[in-house]
Order: sequence, then structure tokens, then C-alpha cells
Amino acid sequence: MMDSIILGFQEVAHWQVIAALLIGAIAGILVGAIPGMEPAGAMAIALPFTLTMDPLPGIILLLGCYGGAWYGGAIPAILIRVPGTPVNVLTTYDGYPLAQKGHPMRALSLAYSSSFVGGIISILALIFLAPFMAKIAAKFGPPEFAAVMILASVSVVLAHHQNIRGAILTFGIGMFLGTVGFESPHHTLRYTFDQTWLLGGIPMVPMVIGLFALSQAFILLETKSPPKVPENLSSTGRFVGLFEVFKYRATVIRSSLIGLVMGLLPGVGEFGAQFLSYSLARRFSKKPEEFGKGSPEGLVASEVSINACTSTVLVPLLSLGIPADPLMAMLLAVFMVHNIVPGPQLFVEHADFISGLYISLFLLNIFVMIFLLIFTKYVVRLSSISPRVIGAAIMILGFIGTYTQNFRITDGLVTLAFAIVGRFMLKNGVPAFPMVVGLVLGPMMEGRIKQAFSISNGDPSIFLTRPLAATFLTLAVVAVVTFSWNHFRNKTVEAN
Repeated sequence: MMDSIILGFQEVAHWQVIAALLIGAIAGILVGAIPGMEPAGAMAIALPFTLTMDPLPGIILLLGCYGGAWYGGAIPAILIRVPGTPVNVLTTYDGYPLAQKGHPMRALSLAYSSSFVGGIISILALIFLAPFMAKIAAKFGPPEFAAVMILASVSVVLAHHQNIRGAILTFGIGMFLGTVGFESPHHTLRYTFDQTWLLGGIPMVPMVIGLFALSQAFILLETKSPPKVPENLSSTGRFVGLFEVFKYRATVIRSSLIGLVMGLLPGVGEFGAQFLSYSLARRFSKKPEEFGKGSPEGLVASEVSINACTSTVLVPLLSLGIPADPLMAMLLAVFMVHNIVPGPQLFVEHADFISGLYISLFLLNIFVMIFLLIFTKYVVRLSSISPRVIGAAIMILGFIGTYTQNFRITDGLVTLAFAIVGRFMLKNGVPAFPMVVGLVLGPMMEGRIKQAFSISNGDPSIFLTRPLAATFLTLAVVAVVTFSWNHFRNKTVEAN
């Protein structure tokens, strides 16, 4: 254990890792502080550059964008009532009213400290849960992996219950796109239409840049005026809010547990954790009437639950090799480029890398916390930048990142095509996340199913006679039946 920790510090004590940590964290904060931007867009732009880096710096750069954005998203949510990221929507409920009462820095520092507590608890959960799940996964065969991927696919689709049809459609399209290219077991070409650039399949990097970065750029280019932000931000209450989070220990514990559990569920993550945590905090609060009017407890519940998810979403990826969402799919791409295969053997073969990752996550949260306490008054000014300027910058960076990965014009055309598709999906409320998950999980699931049938000589009962596989499939069926029952029951109630 001590040897792994020492090796982990040796991994982190490298200028590339430190630089990636600082750049990623600051980039994430800035992205979160700009209304209209999302961490997915920032990660998509950074992804091509991380593929040329060593594995740990590349992953830390992406995780910095990911984790820092949740911290930074609280800034516009509290000061101008516009969530910096979509998951900061409930932060506006109590953060903005608290700031309007004359305590903007108290509200901001309370949000930062709540995020910090949730983030640290999430890292501790990752340290204990990931190796435990990896030991269980070591007993998996192809049928078990195929079944757990089916369960993950169902979870991703059902997580978008507001537009279940759109989620099914985009996930199905993603799975279809995953079939394009050279199919190794039978050495056949599928849907390549004699185009050599399609032999490797639909490239994921141009796809995610188009869907998440350039589609947001289109929206920003259509936005005319930036929101107004406070010009003079007093530092009064900065340290009062910093320690105020510990007055609400029960809310912190409850919200952390909710965030940890939700982070383990594919497709649920921060959204589900935040709404459930806020609802329970109001129900068990001694002052529920203050919620929505500047309640510090409501702000704590929201921010703790968001950051409690940030590390546990890594558990399925590290232990099973299954990305819980498109953001983790981007991390998986970095792993695969460096021939580091996530799964049970990762903790044995790359123990130094895992220790370095844990230490880097701790350092990431500490740095973000210190940076925001010192430089918030400067970061706030980003909210005043013209959205059109930001949109143009994203377009330029997005196409540069796409082209420099393989220096192919076709990658740029793929990016443009998915940017147009992504803009259409955003305009019509169709979720884009299932499409990327389908593209990644589809080929993995197909390969595991083929292996399972090869073991059983084509007998599908292997999925039912093996206990773990049968359990995962049963959970998937139960989830679908439960959702369908509730959906039709609600429809019947509305009709009457």
C-alpha cells in the first residue's frame, strides 16, 4: 500500500502532470463561469490534444475541465441567476436570493466549500469502491460483461425520461454508427461504401467535438448580449461562508450519499443527485419555508450532491471498462490510445498510475478551492464577455483540434455534420449524450455477445444459466417494466 502511494507521488511529481492539473482546473473554472458553456464542450475541444500526451496528464487535463466546471458554474448561478452549467440550476434557487440579500461572497464561498466537501468524499469513495468492484469484475466472463452493458444501456436511456423517445432514437443511432467499419471476427466491411477513411469506423473525437462543442458555439453565436454582472464584488463574508457548510452536517452526509450512489448509475449522475438531494433537504429541514428564498442549507444540498458524483462516475470506467456517460467515454479514448485497458487488471498492472490518479484528484480539488477564493472577482468578469466572441473562439479551436488529430479533411466534415445535428437536437430538446454512449458501448456489447455465443456454441441460455448475467438482465427488465408502468399510469391519470 505504502509503495503504491510513493509511486503515485512519483507519477504526480512531473511537470506535465502538474501543468495539466493547473491548466485543466483553470479551464474548467472558466468554462463553468461562462453561461452557455458546458464541460462536455471543453472536454471535447481538449480531447484531441490529450491523445498526444502521456496517459496521466491527458486524463487529469480532462478531469480538470470536468471537475472545475462544477465549481465555476456556481458563480453565474449565484450572481446573475443563470446557471453556468445545466446541473447548477438548483444553485440559483437559493444562491441568487442569498447574494441579493447583500452576501454574494458568503454565498459563493459556501458553494465552493460545499463542492469541496462533496468532491473529497467522492474521491474517498472512489478509492474504496473501485478496487472492490474490480475484484467482483475479475469473476466476469463475456456473458456477464454483455449483461452489465445491457443494463448500462437501459440506465442511460431511462435517465432521459423527459424525452424517452428521443433517447431511444439517439442511442439506437449511436449503436448503428458503432457498426460502421472493419468487423474483425469475420473480416467484413460494414457500411463503408468503399471509403477508406471509414475502415476504422465513425471517429469519436470529431463526433463529440461536433455534438458538444460546436453545437454550443452555434447557440452562443446566436446570443446577442451578455448578462450583467456585479462590477464591485466585496470580499466580506468569504471565510464565514467557507466554514458555514459544517453547520449542516446531516444535509452534507445525506447529499454526499445520494451523490455517490447516483454517480454509479450510468446516465443519471449530477442531475438526479441534485434534484433528489434538494428535495430531501427541504423535507427534513427545520426551516423548509426558507428554501428558494436564500436558504444556505438548500445551497449546500445542491452543491455537495453535484461534486459527490464527480469521482464515483469513474468507478464503472476503472473497474469494468464501461463509461457511465459521454464524458467518461472521452476518458476511455485516452486509455485506449495508450493501450491501458480499464478493468480488473488495471489495478494490478498499473498500480502506480491509479495511485497517481487518486492523488491528482485530491490536488485538483484543493487547487480549485484556493484559486476561487483568491481570484473569484476576476473570474466573474468572464460572464460579461460577448457570447458571440466565445462562440467564434470555440468554432476555431474545435476545427483545429479535429484536424490536427489525423490531418484529414474528412474529420472536419464529420465534425461539421455532427455540429449541425447537435444544434438541431439542442433546439428540439433531443438528448445527445445517448448517441455517444451508443457509439462506444455498441461495439463493446457486440463483441462480448459474440464471445458469449462462441463459448456456448450459439446457445442463448448462457445468459440465464449464469447467476451474475441473469441478475443484470433481470435488473434491466425490471427497470424497463417499472418505467413503462409508471409512464402509462401517469398518462391514464392525465387523461382522466
